[in-house]
Amino acid sequence: MNETHVTLVGTVIQDLRRRTTAEGAELISFRMASNERRFDRTSGEWVDGETLYANVTCWRRLVKGVAYALAKGDPVVVTGRLYTRSYEVEGQRRHTTELDAVTVGIDLSRCIASIDRTKKLPAGVASSAAEEQIEQLEVSVPDTAEELTAEETVDA
Repeated sequence: MNETHVTLVGTVIQDLRRRTTAEGAELISFRMASNERRFDRTSGEWVDGETLYANVTCWRRLVKGVAYALAKGDPVVVTGRLYTRSYEVEGQRRHTTELDAVTVGIDLSRCIASIDRTKKLPAGVASSAAEEQIEQLEVSVPDTAEELTAEETVDA
C-alpha cells in the first residue's frame, strides 16, 4: 500500500488533547488549519484561498515534546502520513482529514522561539531542568478524553 506523506504549514486551532490507548500507548492530538495564500495578479493583492483542516495525531517520542512546546494559536509545520476517515452523523456521511505526525515544529517564519538543548543522559540518571518541566506537563495536559470539556471534543 502506498502512503501519502505531506508537510502542512498552518496554525494550531484547538487545545491539545492527551490520551492513553487501551494498550497503554500515549498520544497527543490537535486540530490545525492550513490557509492557502496567493498573489492575485489581476488585483495586485494577496488573497486568501481555501482552508484545509486536519486532525494531527502524535505518538511515541513526539508526545512530550509537542505537549511542552505547542499551544492553541501557535504556527506549526507538521510532516506525516495523510489520510481521510469517513464516519456517519445523523445518517449523513462525513469525511475528515487526518495526519499521523512524524515530525512537528514551530514555523519560525511566523514567530520567534528558543531551543533548550538538554544533554542526553544514561537511563536512571537525574534529568535536567527542561526534562523535569516536561515531566510536569502530565499535570497541565489532560491524560484522558474524560477530562476534556465538551467544547474541546467537538470537531470544528
